[in-house]
Amino acid sequence: MRLKVFRVLVLGLLVTALVMPAGELRALAQQQEPPKGKQEPRQEPKPPEKPGEFAITVDVPLVNVDVVATDAAGNFIPGLKRENFRILEDGVLQTVTNFAPTEAPITCVLLVEYSKLAYGWFSYKSNTAAYEFLRHLNPNDWVALVSYDMRWRTEVDFTQDKRQIQTTLNQMFLPAFTEANLFDALLDTLDRLQDVKGKKAILILASGYDTFSKHTLDNVLKTLRQTDVTIFAVGVGKEYFEYYDARGAYGGASRVGYYQAENQLNSFARMSGGRAWFPRFDGEMPGIFREVAASLRNQYGLGYVPSNQKRDGKFRKIKVELVNVDGTPINIVNEKGKKVKYVVYAREGYTAPKGSVSD
Repeated sequence: MRLKVFRVLVLGLLVTALVMPAGELRALAQQQEPPKGKQEPRQEPKPPEKPGEFAITVDVPLVNVDVVATDAAGNFIPGLKRENFRILEDGVLQTVTNFAPTEAPITCVLLVEYSKLAYGWFSYKSNTAAYEFLRHLNPNDWVALVSYDMRWRTEVDFTQDKRQIQTTLNQMFLPAFTEANLFDALLDTLDRLQDVKGKKAILILASGYDTFSKHTLDNVLKTLRQTDVTIFAVGVGKEYFEYYDARGAYGGASRVGYYQAENQLNSFARMSGGRAWFPRFDGEMPGIFREVAASLRNQYGLGYVPSNQKRDGKFRKIKVELVNVDGTPINIVNEKGKKVKYVVYAREGYTAPKGSVSD
């Protein structure tokens, strides 16, 4: 009888070993046999918690603000220090904790329109503008190329080899679709740049029209309130618009449509601390791209921990001012020693996180 029971037990163990996966067998063995040479750490007794006492962990947000400062003539103001910047959030003075000087390498996405709108004219002008911008980059700058019509495409990922971008642009000469989904393309590009560290920017080369996006302008503006990406825009439709509008080809609705497209590009740039240009002639392009490259190179990177720690999901307005070391308003003078006004380009604000500290 005992022999039968023994055989049954052995047979059961054998079947279990054949059916059970090897990983589970190893896990079972580890549970039954303590690791050799390793002792369980001695558990120190914890003091009893007092009523009303508890500990919480809070992620302190850091707000990054890239700033460009120029005089009224557009000349960049070099040599500024941390003490020369004064940041107000909703009118409350903040303490600048992070500061990065200018002259950092550029990290930029070229977002170009590649549609058949205006018989392909916008696509041609965007392509030509992108090619021109590459001339103003340094060897250590990083650039990517994204195009869009009905959908967006990463034509070239981030590279320091400008020839890759040039080669791809040379092949983009025959757009296939009339649709231009600017909103979708911009939102996806912003999403991709979220994890990129340091200063980063998008240069939009487009008409500004959006014809078929699943996202809306409100979606884009909401995202811009949460991003630290600086957007620069060059509208390529002004020459076309003015030529045909002067000949009566643009009716009331068409004229409003163009102004709306231009205003959209302006809003993207203004909200993110960038700038927008709408050239009438090709001869303006080299000067514009010199300014774009110079703006990217002359950005001061500032950071601060907001004094308002409420996670209320509300928009916080940011204002950046230039001051002397003693806190008095700074005076900018030209070569003749005459006082001139200055302009500060910085994003308008950000949306605070929403939810409890445990989220």
